[in-house]
Amino acid sequence: MSEETTPAVAPIEAPAAAPTGPRKFVWGVGRRKSAVARVRIALGSGKIEINGRPLNDYLTAERDRKALFGPLEVTSTGGKLDVFVNAKGGGPTGQAGAIVMGLGRALLKYDATLEVALRNGGFMTRDSRMKERKKYGQRGARRRFQFSKR
Repeated sequence: MSEETTPAVAPIEAPAAAPTGPRKFVWGVGRRKSAVARVRIALGSGKIEINGRPLNDYLTAERDRKALFGPLEVTSTGGKLDVFVNAKGGGPTGQAGAIVMGLGRALLKYDATLEVALRNGGFMTRDSRMKERKKYGQRGARRRFQFSKR
């Protein structure tokens, strides 16, 4: 029986690399401010899709689009992987930061040898900065109401 199971394992992995067979996805979740991005990567031609839309249609700021290519450039996986993202919450910049972190985590699961490059690039560290709450007796988090001496 063990001889029958060994040959069955090899053909299962072979179609995953071929574009015609079922795709094997690797998942990663990233967070930034109040944005959450669930990132899936699979072998492919380098297509990036966010919430069912192409990258250039979803993110309009050049800074945010360039940030997404950071983990791919550091790991030299640019045109080899397709990236599919579900992003919600926050704004465009927060979502871009969440996508970058999710992509870094997915790449780490995809290939554990990329960890040093991803850590040195800062793609595995969550940015913990959040909006400071408004305090009572003030106009904002730090801004006070105007003071009048007379």
